[in-house]
Amino acid sequence: MQLEIRPDPAEVGRARRWARSRLAGSGIQADEPLAETLILLVSELVTNAVVHTGRPAVLRLSLPHAVTEEVTVRLEVADRSGRAPVPRCVDDDATGGRGLALVDGLADRWGWSVESTGKRIWCELDRCSKSPGVTTACGGGAVAYGGGAPFEGLAYEAV
Repeated sequence: MQLEIRPDPAEVGRARRWARSRLAGSGIQADEPLAETLILLVSELVTNAVVHTGRPAVLRLSLPHAVTEEVTVRLEVADRSGRAPVPRCVDDDATGGRGLALVDGLADRWGWSVESTGKRIWCELDRCSKSPGVTTACGGGAVAYGGGAPFEGLAYEAV
């Protein structure tokens, strides 16, 4: 499934609503940690694409056909800028600049790749059962691929 994103900050809210509607049809409940984390990641990656490139983008969401206790959800945002995500230092008073640092902390895996018309930033979330009858997002062990190792104490900016 995919959604075309215009280079307009209002698109971030539309992308969140679209992703929530897709989750509703997948069997992943809106109040699950996986769903809440996914919506936050949609917001961060779409914001980066809209704010830092000023160009159209495409949001892709890969959801399982059948939801079981253990599934992986993949989120991708492809934009038309070939510039790589770069680390940014932000101070405590900064109101932005932490988007990809959040992705690094919340996703189970993330990375980026060069595409023929720009780049694609992706992340994956695993849903697994920690104990009988309780399903949560697995979390932990986030590793950046394709864009190098994460930098401790730095935020990231997709430009």
